[in-house]
Amino acid sequence: MSAKYESKRTKMDVLIEEGTFNPTPEKVRDPKFRGSEFFDPHDAVQVKYEMLRRVSIDKVSVTEASDEYGVSRPTYYQAKVNFDMAGIAGLVPTKPGPRGPHKIDDKVLAFLQAQTAPGEPVRARELAKLLRQELDIELHPRSIERVLKKATRKHCRDGGMPDPTVDHRVPVRGIAQGRLRRSAATYGP
Repeated sequence: MSAKYESKRTKMDVLIEEGTFNPTPEKVRDPKFRGSEFFDPHDAVQVKYEMLRRVSIDKVSVTEASDEYGVSRPTYYQAKVNFDMAGIAGLVPTKPGPRGPHKIDDKVLAFLQAQTAPGEPVRARELAKLLRQELDIELHPRSIERVLKKATRKHCRDGGMPDPTVDHRVPVRGIAQGRLRRSAATYGP
């Protein structure tokens, strides 16, 4: 990034980009966070740290501190555990939801790869039905397409050479349904 662009970014922009923006700064009632340049109620990490400090150093009750900083008591206890384990870095919010494909393990991937033939298009809907029947696992066809595409790319990166006569790409729905044929004809093969 250029220095010119860097200078135009505000602290608010950075907080939002990094996922540390407090969406409810109005709930923070600690007087330090009102009219101060240093204490920023929009900074979720700073708010959590001050809340932990108030309980630990100032001996304020957990209920009082959580009310004062606009969070629930379970949020306080989770912040305390995260801080005890990782320090200030533990106070940075993590992205919610699963951290990866939780239904697709090595067994499922091997099953899917065994059902596909090299050079043949991936029949994700059929594979989803087969997976449901054989392994009693419900998996969306698009997830199957993504995992097989990723496995093919990983194989190529690990030194396996793809067969140049075989198209290893997973078909895109738009192309398969004819929505993108005009642009392919426009730009050539």
